[in-house]
Amino acid sequence: MLDKKLPSAPLAGVERGTSTPQAQPTPRAGLRRRLAELPEVRAYLMNGPMLLAVFLIAVIPIAYSFWISVQKYNLRQPNKIRFSGLDNYASVLTNAEFWQSLQVTLVFTFGALVGQVIISVAIALLLNEQFMGRGLLRSVMLLPWAIPGVIAGVMWKWIFNPRFGVLNGLLYSFGLIDEYQSWIGVDPALAMFALIFVQIWNSVPFNTIVLLAALQAIPRDLYEAATVDRAGVWSRFRHITLPWLLQPILIIMILATMNGLRVFDLIYVLTGGGPGDSTRVVTFTAWKKAFDALDFGTANAYAYILTFFTLLIGLVYIRILYKRGEIEQ
Repeated sequence: MLDKKLPSAPLAGVERGTSTPQAQPTPRAGLRRRLAELPEVRAYLMNGPMLLAVFLIAVIPIAYSFWISVQKYNLRQPNKIRFSGLDNYASVLTNAEFWQSLQVTLVFTFGALVGQVIISVAIALLLNEQFMGRGLLRSVMLLPWAIPGVIAGVMWKWIFNPRFGVLNGLLYSFGLIDEYQSWIGVDPALAMFALIFVQIWNSVPFNTIVLLAALQAIPRDLYEAATVDRAGVWSRFRHITLPWLLQPILIIMILATMNGLRVFDLIYVLTGGGPGDSTRVVTFTAWKKAFDALDFGTANAYAYILTFFTLLIGLVYIRILYKRGEIEQ
C-alpha cells in the first residue's frame, strides 16, 4: 500500500504562498546608519586616529610642560620638587637675564622682519618681469628655503670661519679686506648682523613665492590704464602694486615674527649665544636653564611667557589683517 504524502502544515504566523518577512531595523540601528552617512560624522571618523595621535604627541606634552612650569622642578634637588604656583613666572619676569634675552630676541626679529619684507618684495618684482631664464631662476631660488635651519647654520658657520672660511677668502682675493677676520666670534654687532643675514637668506625664497603669486593676480588692465594716464614707475607701484601686496606682506610679517621669536637652531649652531651673551635669545636661555642648570620649572616658565608674548603679537597682526578686509576688484 502506497503511503500518501501528507501536506505539510504551514509555519506559524506565515500564510501559504507568502515569503518570510525581513527583520525590520530597530530605531537605534537606523539612527546609527543615518549618522554614519552624514559628511561631518564621516570626517570625524576618518580623522579620528590622526586626532588621537596629535592629542597624544602634542596636547599631553604641552599640558605636562605647563604643569612643570608651576612647580619647583630642579633635578639637582630632586627631593625638593613641589608645587610653587606662579613663583617661576614671577622669578623670570623679575630677572634681568630674561629682559636682556628678550631685547636680543626683539632686535633679531625686527632686523630679520624688515630685511625679509624689503628683499622679498624686490625679488618678487624682478621675477614678475619677462626675461630669459626666469623659470630656472624661480626654481633655483627655492633651494635656501628647502635647507633645514641646523644644516644652514652649519654651512654658514664654515663660510664665516675666521681661518679658512669662504667669505674671508673671497673678500681678501678682491682686496676688500687686508686680513682674515672673525665674523661671529668677536664683534657682537657683527655676529647679530650675520644671524639676521642667514635668517633672511633662509626665509626669503618662500616669501618671494607668496608675493609673486599675489603680483600675478593683479589685473593687467590697471597697469595699462595707468600707462595711458602717463603714471610713472613709482606711481604705479605706490597706487596699484603696493595696495594689492599689503595682505600678503602682512602674512609674511606674521610668519617672520613668529619664526624670529622662536628661533633656536640657528643660534645654537652658529653662535651658541655669543660672543658673550650678545646673541642669547629667549629660547636659548630657556634651553640653558633646562639642560645646563637642570631647572625645568624655570625653563618651562620661560617658554610659556614667550608663547603668551608671541600669541599677543599674532593677535595684533591678525586683527590688522582682518581689519583691512578684501581688496575691491
